[in-house]
Amino acid sequence: MKDDIVPRRCFGPEIWLAGVAMHLALLAGLKYAPSAISASGEPMEFQRIMYFHVPSAWVAFLAFFVTFVASIAVLVKRSMWWDSIATASAEIGILFCTMALISGSIWGKAAWNLWWAWDPRLTTTFILWLVYASYVILRMSTPSGERSARFGAVYATIGFVSVPLTYVSVKLGAGMHPKSAGLEPKMLHALLFCIGAFTVLYFAFLRARFRLEQLRRAIQ
Repeated sequence: MKDDIVPRRCFGPEIWLAGVAMHLALLAGLKYAPSAISASGEPMEFQRIMYFHVPSAWVAFLAFFVTFVASIAVLVKRSMWWDSIATASAEIGILFCTMALISGSIWGKAAWNLWWAWDPRLTTTFILWLVYASYVILRMSTPSGERSARFGAVYATIGFVSVPLTYVSVKLGAGMHPKSAGLEPKMLHALLFCIGAFTVLYFAFLRARFRLEQLRRAIQ
């Protein structure tokens, strides 16, 4: 496999861009967007968690897709560079998937008076989390090298089937999970901006985590 290129530093200007984007996302979700109104006319402030729950889930899907693509590249090109991308993106995906599960539980407690329900959409998201948590544990417990990279790439490629399964269950499956269709214009604008801000944050994290992985391998 190709030799790693050792970076000079792990953090760049993208961290500042992500910080500004996340600050504006907070303002969009908490100030710009209006409150949702219940059928009885009461404001539902807890609904604002949607502006962080939905983007977290989106970034988790994006991160696992990047891991999938990078894993295929590992198998085809036999490149440790792509293996660093796959590993870094999977770890970030776990972070955002955890955020989606936690924020969803908080939302569920406020909306349904339940911290957790074995709703098909919630269950498939939890299975998705387990699949990639197992991938991260697998990579951490095996020695670095070509064999570990190939084994992890095969696992990540097969495990990616859980991503479209979760997406389909969220879009089409029955259950308690609400849908974001029919939002007011300001609510939709805020949601789209938050998705964009979280995406910028993901790429900032990916670049930093990739450089850290390169440094770790260079030290080894």
